[in-house]
This record gives sequence, structure tokens and C-alpha cells, in this order.
Amino acid sequence: MSAAAVTDETFEQEVIESSVPVLVDFWAPWCGPCRMVAPVVDEIAEQYAGKVKVVKVNTDDNPSVASKYGIRSIPTLMIFKGGQRVDMVVGAVPKTTLASTLEKYI
Repeated sequence: MSAAAVTDETFEQEVIESSVPVLVDFWAPWCGPCRMVAPVVDEIAEQYAGKVKVVKVNTDDNPSVASKYGIRSIPTLMIFKGGQRVDMVVGAVPKTTLASTLEKYI
């Protein structure tokens, strides 16, 4: 199971209204570090299936969500719980860092 793509139109429904914590990967196809972190994000999606929803937002195609949350550099990984942003990690980080950040909200 890999991360599902979310758009400006579906963000509210998929992320804000989610009953489980959501890890949102803000990325773009031209971004090297984004491509490095993508397999890690997919591994997290598999490891936490059923406990956490993992989605990706292409910042080039969905500028309004990216600007609403003040995305200045990518990759930015945000954790939402109960409709609120509760944490974020900026840059390509190791899986252990991402997993330990997520664990706090499960």
C-alpha cells in the first residue's frame, strides 16, 4: 500500500475530516530530496496501515493547500490529528525519525 494522492479539492475530506492521524507528504516531481524520501513514506504507509493514513500533495498541482500551510521548502511532512496540524518534519529524514515522530500521535 502506497501513499494516496490528495488535491486541493480532496484535502479537507481526506485529511481534515479523517478519523485517524494523517501523514501528509508535500512534494514535487522535480525535487530530488522528495524522490529520496518517497520510498520511506511508502514504507511508513505499509507499516502503519489501519493506524495512520498517508497521503501526498503535489505542491505544483495543488498550490492552495501548500500556501495555506505555509510550505516553503519540500519535502515537508506534516502530521494532522483531529483536523489540526500537530507536527511537521522538513527535509528528507530517515525512516526512524519519521516513525518516532508519528508514534507520538497514534
